[in-house]
Amino acid sequence: MEHEKFVLGVMQRIADKILYFMFIKKKIFLIIILLLLAFFALTQSIVLADDKYGLEATAGAAELSTKDKDISLTIGKVVGAGLAFIGVIFFLLIIYGGLLWMTARGNEQQVTKAKDLIISAVIGLVIVLSAYAITKYVGGIFGQTSGG
Repeated sequence: MEHEKFVLGVMQRIADKILYFMFIKKKIFLIIILLLLAFFALTQSIVLADDKYGLEATAGAAELSTKDKDISLTIGKVVGAGLAFIGVIFFLLIIYGGLLWMTARGNEQQVTKAKDLIISAVIGLVIVLSAYAITKYVGGIFGQTSGG
């Protein structure tokens, strides 16, 4: 009896250390991801702000406009960027839900939480894509009638 309590105590301490290590790794992982996202956002804005590559001159030589003159094009680009961001969030939520499920170790509460997270992420993605499809359809109808 005493031996079983000792073994259970040792196993509990090992499990606690593993969970603590996983928690620390999760924080480090999130910090690395945020730093990478910040790095890519900053480097992209620096590259786009500076015309080192001669894109403005090439577009001018080809008699192409380098500025969006139509507000609908600008709005379309903003919506596209927003949908790309939502796609990244969906991807991260699915990965997080999968990790929760894999690390549940038989804990039904954590499995339920992971399933709910994955289902909610998929429902959110379906809603966003449906809204985009409806907007695209309605925009196409009005674009054909008014644009000629």
